[in-house]
Amino acid sequence: MKEDKNSDIQKDIAILEELDTSSKLIKLGLGELQNIDLDNDFYFLPFQLISQGFERFLKSYICLAYYDLHKQYPDFKYLKNLGHDLELLLKEILDKYIKDYERDQYQEDLKFLQSDKDLNEMLSILSEFGKKARYHNFDLITENKQIGINAKTAWTKFEDRIIRKDKNWLEKLNDFDKQHEIYESVSLYIIVIFEKFISSLSRQFNFNCLGAKGTQLTVGSYFNFALLRESNYGTTDYRKITTRHKQKPKKVHKRTLKDEMDRKLNPKYKSKKINKSEYKGDWPFLADEVIIECREKHWCIVTIDGFDYALNATASGRYQLEFPQEAGMAIRGKNISDFINIARNL
Repeated sequence: MKEDKNSDIQKDIAILEELDTSSKLIKLGLGELQNIDLDNDFYFLPFQLISQGFERFLKSYICLAYYDLHKQYPDFKYLKNLGHDLELLLKEILDKYIKDYERDQYQEDLKFLQSDKDLNEMLSILSEFGKKARYHNFDLITENKQIGINAKTAWTKFEDRIIRKDKNWLEKLNDFDKQHEIYESVSLYIIVIFEKFISSLSRQFNFNCLGAKGTQLTVGSYFNFALLRESNYGTTDYRKITTRHKQKPKKVHKRTLKDEMDRKLNPKYKSKKINKSEYKGDWPFLADEVIIECREKHWCIVTIDGFDYALNATASGRYQLEFPQEAGMAIRGKNISDFINIARNL
């Protein structure tokens, strides 16, 4: 039975609010994942944001897909029975509410959603967190016999397995100056998977697979996710919208005349200009030209557009400089180790 017009409008507004809320939660959660580093291991916040964001998005998706089929929204019992299990919500979508929009991208999306093991493992951890693992410590304190998993432990084990798959990442673990790159690389790996997850489902709306209402109501919150492709997964710096990033003091150093004199005259300062067009590897910086410098065989910096940034951790500590990725001058997750090695060998 079709719902009355006024009721439908109220529900449309509610869905619109849920879509907006879920999108903001997801983006904030991804930003907090990018904030994880040597000094910050507060995983609870990104878990909370992402698990809620994913659940609200998946349930909104189901509501709109259900409406497209039945011309009314599902009842309370239907949605309640799906619970908080992200894997179950995704299964419901794959079984009932996904359509072929007759492009190669659809086959890639479907294969990913159905069979990506890393996605399944992360959704499982987030599901457990959302159901009861967020109260793990209280369950432990009160000797609850149905204690949930320790989500942080499960997540860090997952990250450890990712690191051990890559020989270069393992080598960086033993080099203090390069350890910060591990956090960036791991967060990039995870965020690419999550972006693929959201964009694969969002494309169902963009290609009008779930009806005009679904396309109309999601355009403000998930349209940009649907536009993501392999070439731009992982390139968004979500940290910019997080409170921690906004409040963090910026350590930008504009070069002075003394800096230039030291670079030219101090025999313990070695430098080299590098152009993107001449570099044979994967260029990580946003600028097409940089100058790298090694001071006294220890402290490696990079100059971009007249400002100095740290290449290695020792330079960051000594001169209180930001890394170029933190400052938005390099693409997060792209390797800058090669530039550290070049600087050290000057």
